[in-house]
Amino acid sequence: MRLNNKVAVITGGAQGLGKEMALRFVEEGAKVIAVDMKELDFSDEQIEGYVLNVADSDACKTFYDAMIKKYGQIDILVNNAGVTRDAMTRKMTDEQWNLVIDVNLKGVFNLTRHIGPQMETIGGGSIINISSVVGEYGNIGQANYAATKAGVIGLAKTWAKEFARKGVPVRVNAIAPGYIMTDILKTVPEDLLKQFASMTMLKRLGEPKEIANAALFLASDESSYITGHVLSVNGGMRL
Repeated sequence: MRLNNKVAVITGGAQGLGKEMALRFVEEGAKVIAVDMKELDFSDEQIEGYVLNVADSDACKTFYDAMIKKYGQIDILVNNAGVTRDAMTRKMTDEQWNLVIDVNLKGVFNLTRHIGPQMETIGGGSIINISSVVGEYGNIGQANYAATKAGVIGLAKTWAKEFARKGVPVRVNAIAPGYIMTDILKTVPEDLLKQFASMTMLKRLGEPKEIANAALFLASDESSYITGHVLSVNGGMRL
């Protein structure tokens, strides 16, 4: 029960990596608030679903106030919500650029601006930004997505310094997943999946639980001396 009596907020929690992390955290004793633009359906009473647009600053403040009033504190924040709108740079529209920036980058700022300082006040906490292998190495046709995923690494390194500057153990790290077999990836043609797998040293794609386990490690006291770090969980992949 590595997260016993901890309150965790996970964005993008309706499906994919966010849902897997929510379920894994509950297994370790956490109370989880999973937020998403979609309706959330969890049978476990330890997971509370909350519909939230992380790109909406006012809505994020309302959510934060409600959770503090209800639970008293937030110990863990996983900034996982993200979208893609892929296009070559010369063809990318303002709408495609702005949407990805708003959700993937501004959305991370909108909640952390409240929860990070709160962690300073309560004496510690763990913030995890979900980046991507694309944020580390770039990728053709994903200039907007790569910019945001590189940006959340920069935010993690900055917040690791900022929120701990008074000696309070608020830890901030990032996870950079490679290609993970979520429902979205299951729609990709088999030949492309084999190509992606061949680009890794382990010659396979990742499973959502492998990202959830990495997040669990960074959320727990087992990583108590790790902050400002980017944990690459990609099977040894290079784009």
